[in-house]
Amino acid sequence: MSRTRTALLAAMALVAGATGTAFAVDPGGAGIAAVPCTVDYKIQNQWSTGFTAAVTLTNNSAAKSSWSLKWSYAGNQKVTSGWNAKISQSGAAVTAANETYNGQLATGGSVSFGFQGSYSGSNAIPATFTLDGVTCNVDGGGGPTDPPDPGGPSTRVNNPYEGAKVYVNPEWSANAAAEPGGSRVSGQPTGVWLDRIAAINGAGGKMGLRDHLDEALRQKGSGELVVQFVIYNLPGRDCSALASNGELKADEIGRYKTEYIDPIKAILADPKYASLRIVTTVEIDSLPNLVTNTGSRPTAVPQCDVMKANGNYVKGVGYALNKLGDVPNVYNYVDAGHHGWIGWDDNFGPTAAIMKEAATAEGATVNDVHGFITNTANYSALKEDNFTINDTVAGKSVRESKWVDWNRYVDELSYAQGFRNQLVSAGFDANIGMLIDTSRNGWGGAARPTGPGASTSVDTYVDGGRYDRRLNAGNWCNQAGAGLGERPKAAPAAGIDAYVWMKPPGESDGASKQIPNDEGKGFDRMCDPTYTGNPRNNNNMSGALPDAPLSGKWFSAQFRQLMQNAYPPLS
Repeated sequence: MSRTRTALLAAMALVAGATGTAFAVDPGGAGIAAVPCTVDYKIQNQWSTGFTAAVTLTNNSAAKSSWSLKWSYAGNQKVTSGWNAKISQSGAAVTAANETYNGQLATGGSVSFGFQGSYSGSNAIPATFTLDGVTCNVDGGGGPTDPPDPGGPSTRVNNPYEGAKVYVNPEWSANAAAEPGGSRVSGQPTGVWLDRIAAINGAGGKMGLRDHLDEALRQKGSGELVVQFVIYNLPGRDCSALASNGELKADEIGRYKTEYIDPIKAILADPKYASLRIVTTVEIDSLPNLVTNTGSRPTAVPQCDVMKANGNYVKGVGYALNKLGDVPNVYNYVDAGHHGWIGWDDNFGPTAAIMKEAATAEGATVNDVHGFITNTANYSALKEDNFTINDTVAGKSVRESKWVDWNRYVDELSYAQGFRNQLVSAGFDANIGMLIDTSRNGWGGAARPTGPGASTSVDTYVDGGRYDRRLNAGNWCNQAGAGLGERPKAAPAAGIDAYVWMKPPGESDGASKQIPNDEGKGFDRMCDPTYTGNPRNNNNMSGALPDAPLSGKWFSAQFRQLMQNAYPPLS
């Protein structure tokens, strides 16, 4: 996987870390002040005679109504065409000026443009950029062909989970240990959810991002340690489910960038945390919704059409990948739904395509994506042992059963491995790895089948043998009968970086009834055990547990059920 390196300018005295954030010493002696501008210059594609580059300029000084960015090449690079800026070149000197539609550049605002160029020999990144005559710093790098930077941070490892411990969240651990028998799993690593702006600094007495990173350093000791964060606060978040709606309105992409992603990046980029392997799960449920819940489909939701039209899911994910991918020890994994959502032919390819679109938006490239995660906060069985997609019963394929319903996949492991191949075909790196969230997909206990069902029909065969006991694979909220799944484990299968507990077991998916709150979380009938369903779950009952609190809050009854039905069983 590629990484980004930081070049700091000799023209300024800089206090910098091992990432793209730099600060200039205030010449007046008043302390540390932000550099007046930053430039993120990335070579996206490169071949023997040419290249394409993406440039993002961020203005940290007074707002501007027009701008002009200049740099010079050390080699013989020539800009041949450009977009989103008026680009001219005289000798080695290049000037990129605003177009009529993007001249406004607020304090803290960013603008992106790109170009194609030619070269021979080397294609070094420019060392110096000036915005309207003022020197910026440059965060450069970015192509799969870039050689290692011997003076920069170490290259990312192929699988961050191998040879490493994984962070145990002390807040979740305390909740788990307080339950009868909870000490059997309270030492397991789980994800930390940054599901609103206030979570970055800590809200309601809970630990903030720095608190978790400091604790991770303590747990790390002299070995390697992975710490897992869920990046989850897109504008118009989770357009198809009210329980997980967020604080940002559909059009608040600017707030998402400046109040959410930028502060997270600044903290993760602190050199203090450079020895940690930081895994980010980027925006669960967002991109698949743009495929399955839009347009003329019976599963369409008006709010998802809004988010597809305004592009803010694609822009938000791209921006997050770009910024977080600049931090050399961050590993971005993009959420890829689950087999019971994306496994159909008309969802599979289009979902990979829209992920490629997001991974190349807002200055991001596919090299900012280390992998993907499936089944996040869901219940799909890891491996169905009692039937396969190729079985035929009473003259009918398993695909014709009501449960499988023409899906190409029957479980998460086969889906994750198959979707990985699709993603590589769509243009992602051949070395991407998959994560599978196994926190609640064990389906053990007395109801777990020990063999296939009766062969009288394809439905009795599948329903009698399937581990996943949900009423429908579209049911997602606090499912009755679920159990803890495989414990977190590195490199458990081909193409799989790890089984993880990204959703902390015992934290609710959503409230069973309306509960007033200041977190923007609504009431979704899919969390109501009396709900009779909708087209997205083929009008089945919701299968939800009663008396559930708001999403993310501790749900004791659920946690006790998960332990009771754990598979492998708890000892």
